[in-house]
Amino acid sequence: MRYPALITFILACLAMAVSGFVTTTSPPSPGTTMSIAELTFSDVRFDGRKVVKSEEEWKRLLTSEAFHVLREEGTERPYTGSLLKTKGRGTYHCAACNLALFKSTTKYDSQTGWPSFYQPIHRANVAEKKETGAGDDRIEVECARCGSHIGHVFNDGPKPTGLRYCMNSVALKFKATK
Repeated sequence: MRYPALITFILACLAMAVSGFVTTTSPPSPGTTMSIAELTFSDVRFDGRKVVKSEEEWKRLLTSEAFHVLREEGTERPYTGSLLKTKGRGTYHCAACNLALFKSTTKYDSQTGWPSFYQPIHRANVAEKKETGAGDDRIEVECARCGSHIGHVFNDGPKPTGLRYCMNSVALKFKATK
């Protein structure tokens, strides 16, 4: 048997685990759920494991404003969000489950009063649902992992996508990179 190749493989896996590229746990099965202890900041593509909590659990975990926006599909007032003028380099994560949603390099000033992005970090990390009502058809954007409402997407954004992901600051957490 060729042990040097196996040893090299094991050492490479350990090095990646230590540097944060992989975890030492077995990969999740799509469709399984996660506990709150498993929720960490992650810049990876959504793996299919959903976060499912009762409304009472969400109320205990979120501020009243965050609960209203994330779980009751509310909207914060324009020009009031804490992340509207954030200019640093980093990643914007779901405020409920920490899934990476947008990179700072895709953020732009849409002059609408809400943080706006022209594309998500991974298409699989956001879910889109068509809303109809009161004569206003629009597309709601949710976190794919926990189903939290984070904002809406419109077809009036800049190149290269032409999209404007108009997000609520309270629905996002910003993690700066060095």
